Amino acid sequence: MKKFLFIISKSACGVPVQEALDQIMSAAAFDQAVSLLFIDDGVFQIKKNQRPDDLGLKATTAIFEALEIYDVNAFYAETESLEQRGLSTQDFCLPVKLLARSQIAAFIKQHERILPG
Repeated sequence: MKKFLFIISKSACGVPVQEALDQIMSAAAFDQAVSLLFIDDGVFQIKKNQRPDDLGLKATTAIFEALEIYDVNAFYAETESLEQRGLSTQDFCLPVKLLARSQIAAFIKQHERILPG
């Protein structure tokens, strides 16, 4: 079993997010250990009460919430990204563990496959 890490750094909904979610689910379906790290504007991907349909975009929070079905339940967020955007863990639809920016490099090194999300 390989350890996959998907780093999600962009807030935009749409095709790139859908492609990343497809990759995440595919890796998990083949019994790989999958973790997600939300940094920068990527923290907005899992913010509760989003209404992207108002902008003509597809909601992805329900898909992120459904990742548990695929045994994906290792969610991390960078503390500084939350602070800079005025967010807290209570703002998210997923239970995330916080990592300080100084911990990110060591965390990434724990994984065999690193993929952008």
